[in-house]
Amino acid sequence: MAREQDYITIMYGLQELDFQGTAVPSDLILIGEHAFPLAMSPRGQVLMAASHYGKGRVVVLGHEEYLTRFPDLIKNAVKWLMPRTGDASIVGIQKSLCSVVENLNHGPIKTELGDFRSGLAVYITDAYSVDNWAKDLIAFIKAGGGLIIAGQAWNWAATHPKENTIKNFPGNKVCSVAGIYFTKNSGNVGIYPVPRQIPYDWRAVSTGKDFKDDLHFLLEGVSEFDIRGRDVPSEVMVHGPLAFPIAVTPDGKAFIAGAYYGKGQVILLSHEWFMNRDSLSTFLINAIKWLDQDRKGVIGIEPRLKPARTVLSKSGLDCQVTGFREDLSIYICTSYSDAQSAKIQEFVAEGGGLMIGGHAWLWAQTHHGGNVMTDYPGNHILNKMGLCLLGNMLSRELYKAPEIEQIGKEGYHFRKMLHRFAEHVHLGHELTDHEQSCLKQLGKDCARYLHMRCHDSPAYTSIVALLSDIVKLGVPQVSSNSPVKSAKDRLMLSIATELYKVSPDPDALLPYIIKDRSTLPTVSNARVRISAKTEGRDEWISTGLYLSPGMKTYITVPPEIIGKNWQVQLGCQTDNIGKAEVLKRAPVVHQRFPLNAEKVQVYNLWGGLIYIIAPPQSKVDGVEIFVQDAVQAPYFKSGETSVADWVNRIRQAPAPWAELEFENIIMTLKSDFIRNLDQPDEVAKLWDTIMRSIADLAAKPGKFPRKERFVADVQISVGFMHAGYPIMMQNTSAPELLNVQRAYKRGLWGQIHELGHNQQRGVWEFPPHTAECTCNLWSLYVHEEVLGLNGYKVQPYIALEKRQARTKSYCDGGKQLKTWNKWTALETYMQLQEKFGWDAFKKVFALYHDMSGVPKENEGKMNLYAETFSKVVNLNLCPFFKAWGWPIQPDTQEKISHLPEWSDHPMVQCT
Repeated sequence: MAREQDYITIMYGLQELDFQGTAVPSDLILIGEHAFPLAMSPRGQVLMAASHYGKGRVVVLGHEEYLTRFPDLIKNAVKWLMPRTGDASIVGIQKSLCSVVENLNHGPIKTELGDFRSGLAVYITDAYSVDNWAKDLIAFIKAGGGLIIAGQAWNWAATHPKENTIKNFPGNKVCSVAGIYFTKNSGNVGIYPVPRQIPYDWRAVSTGKDFKDDLHFLLEGVSEFDIRGRDVPSEVMVHGPLAFPIAVTPDGKAFIAGAYYGKGQVILLSHEWFMNRDSLSTFLINAIKWLDQDRKGVIGIEPRLKPARTVLSKSGLDCQVTGFREDLSIYICTSYSDAQSAKIQEFVAEGGGLMIGGHAWLWAQTHHGGNVMTDYPGNHILNKMGLCLLGNMLSRELYKAPEIEQIGKEGYHFRKMLHRFAEHVHLGHELTDHEQSCLKQLGKDCARYLHMRCHDSPAYTSIVALLSDIVKLGVPQVSSNSPVKSAKDRLMLSIATELYKVSPDPDALLPYIIKDRSTLPTVSNARVRISAKTEGRDEWISTGLYLSPGMKTYITVPPEIIGKNWQVQLGCQTDNIGKAEVLKRAPVVHQRFPLNAEKVQVYNLWGGLIYIIAPPQSKVDGVEIFVQDAVQAPYFKSGETSVADWVNRIRQAPAPWAELEFENIIMTLKSDFIRNLDQPDEVAKLWDTIMRSIADLAAKPGKFPRKERFVADVQISVGFMHAGYPIMMQNTSAPELLNVQRAYKRGLWGQIHELGHNQQRGVWEFPPHTAECTCNLWSLYVHEEVLGLNGYKVQPYIALEKRQARTKSYCDGGKQLKTWNKWTALETYMQLQEKFGWDAFKKVFALYHDMSGVPKENEGKMNLYAETFSKVVNLNLCPFFKAWGWPIQPDTQEKISHLPEWSDHPMVQCT
């Protein structure tokens, strides 16, 4: 809002600007958080701009003729530029601009024609004559002065073809500190209306330079980037118009990047110890020289990076281990601290070089729920420079250096790709095959960029506006009947989802994203009693309430849980299905909000059931939460809901999602599946028995510390079902959860298999061999002990003839452990069960509950398991396990040598 007010002040009273004539302006490039356009051509070219730097302000015009052509604008600008404090009130005007004096002398403004001097309030100059006092002008602005600078750089660039316009054009040596640059590109002229708000055009998102000259310099003698070894890099996001990738993976992910920022330059390496690598020394020396800009000054190296001095000293420059100093030419530091972020940014803006290294993946892993874009210390420095370290890891490989001439055709840059996609959707321009392949990366980068939530930054708000325009062109209406397949539609769906979360006016976007929204009846001031006693994991607490897509509500939070890591979650479908080739719903459809205030507003684009998320180690009993407005959901809870109330009233509640909560498990499914459910108590009885039997085999108390959850969805992230919290399954399996008669006839193998996965423990698991094996012990147990079904009648893979054939094949193949997995591995455990019964497994699992010092590698764990099982059954099982190819060691055999051997085991024929 402050930036909008600045714009209104400068453009006050102006209805249109006539740029016609022979004065051809330069297109201006804006970076950072403070620069904003004042006038823009229909092609997205910035012809005038303004910004802040330090305590002062700057107005930049794309041609010096505009100083006299638009006198009212200049008067407004002078008023805006006047210092907020102090006695200075004189406007200094460069000698050659005497006509500007005449325009300003008609009012109360005091003017003075001449060179720049101290003591002025505002100075007006062209962009060609500032070389001699550039340093003084920067100090003047920083201290609170105002500057109007006008000119064009396209003619200068034509007469200086080998020079870098961004760096060497005289005007850029001043106004660049405020994030405004004259470019060698000419602007389109015409008569342009003055918009009521800061002008915006989607075409303005493109990059401001091709960077080929920089890459030629930086990659001289560099054919590869060898980052093999122990140092794991993060991915770098390059998002600024004057930032560029340098080293990238084959799929376009950057791990080294550079940028212009003000008068200075930046090199970012996504691990600090890349600075100490001889294999990267050629690049590092090039980078040092690029950052130094021929000053041949002192390189200051942060003390913790002292080992890097050996490699960096090869530059021939004076390398000193020191803290940050303003007299340095280049500062070398890590990204792990933001203690001096403002000073470092100022140092670079005024011409210094910065080489910064570090990764963000460890921070992301140790700050669960944190926003790496905004909260990671190094990004407090880097974001303004158009760079950002991300929380994901990249592989440590040998990567080829990019072919510079191919970068324009095959490279990836966030802004360039976003510009091309905008051209595609707005103008119908076809995308190349390479550009099509970049859309997935673009979707990720759009989401990351939006997560910065820098609504006071014109750069950020312009991207938000561009994406809003794209969304308003129409988002595919995804469903099981209308799946999304194309890269374009997937990107549109992703942009819409992420944009809605950060848009200043999400309601305006909603009709374009979800076109068919039904209006459901709501309840007001719903009271929900919350009790929780969590252990080492968080827990979802059902409320029986639902929010429709885009519906907003307020939650009143009791003081007992405010600011204690409690959250509200909207939506039960927590699977991210973004990797699927075909989408039957949006990739991410749930959202969480922290409960950190007495009243919290929550909403979700896709709507969803309302849950309260209790963090680990929480204990509350009967605290009350109030939900201002919500939709009632069908919700049955054992011990609280009567069957009569369910049948007569509750099951017809309007929400499209329903929940059944029993003693140890909660089922979440579409309401259509329960509308005719007459006996939820019988379903509860079945699942109470199943869950107690699962606990029984695991040798645990019958009451689960955290109830398991099933969620049935139209599409899940992997498989037909998968384990976790919640266990996810396809909608087609939902009726099986409720059909008691079917369960006793045909079983529930898949559902129990996933519940078995949740019982697996690393101390007696041998990955990857047993990942899809030992979970089936629970399937076998439940079907035999609860449902009264022989396992082979439910699961054909364990029919006797198939078991025998697998065992023979395994033995004939030399009993290689690499083939001992899934059904083959299950045979080992089934043979043990058939000999020793289920009680032996229960005793073994019980012993593991309190066992310490368990080996981490498979060989040690397998020997311990053989020893433990042998002691439980009072038989030496080593011959049996050896017959299965287990790596049984002599010391294990020695430990149980006092026990009689199991000599007639089923694998005798394989020994």
